[in-house]
Amino acid sequence: MNQRVVTADWVADRLDELAIVDVRDAWEYDGIGHVPTAVNVPFDSFRADEHGEAEAGMLPGAEAFAALASEARIDNDSDIVAYDDTHGVFAARFLVTAELYGHDPENLHLLNGDYSSWNLAFEVSSEEPTPEPTSYDAVFDEDGPLVGIEFVRDSLGDPDAVIVDTREEWEYEEGHIPGAVRVDWRELVDDDTRGLRPEVEMRELLEDRGVTPDKHVLLYCNTARRISHTYTVLRALGYERLAFYEGSLTEWEREGGELETVES
Repeated sequence: MNQRVVTADWVADRLDELAIVDVRDAWEYDGIGHVPTAVNVPFDSFRADEHGEAEAGMLPGAEAFAALASEARIDNDSDIVAYDDTHGVFAARFLVTAELYGHDPENLHLLNGDYSSWNLAFEVSSEEPTPEPTSYDAVFDEDGPLVGIEFVRDSLGDPDAVIVDTREEWEYEEGHIPGAVRVDWRELVDDDTRGLRPEVEMRELLEDRGVTPDKHVLLYCNTARRISHTYTVLRALGYERLAFYEGSLTEWEREGGELETVES
């Protein structure tokens, strides 16, 4: 895999070179401890309050994200590592948001094994860094991986595309975009290590579901949180043809999109 997903050792070797972002709640960051030099950017701070409020889905808006990144002393050329304590699903959302607002994807990294991987191997800190704010410039990337509902409609029945539902089995059975295959984001995670499963296992699982690198892979869930993790993992595995449906099933249903169910 490439460095979209990195280990605690990798972070420790570069601690002073990275912009480390802790997306847990403030009480966890302050009370439990955090990776040294990490700044706290809670998940709710980079999500819109209402679906469709900004450019699409639950994005916070370029101006809001720029202000948040500036306050967190992130520069446009910063190497960012994000982590949470939930297998990386919330941290991945921060990284995808940064990418959609123009941050170089090569400089975006997810800590494999979440906060636990650092806590088990290295000392944690209770000191909050007080860096000088930066002047971050965020511009929504019109040519990025985010796609709209028309793209999804055009993908229905396209043999070159595979639509991937990253939700739980019961959600998928109750209703999914027609033709979608299910890859619950948690299927790519090892519950014991809290990190990703071995690469060979992930590739076998994805191939069994028809999610192969030669396909145009279109990801969705309900509100684009869970697909952020799957998107990050697929990028780490070298998948290049990825489409990120930010509106997800929330928009699909609102706009009258047809649903397919699975009878028990």
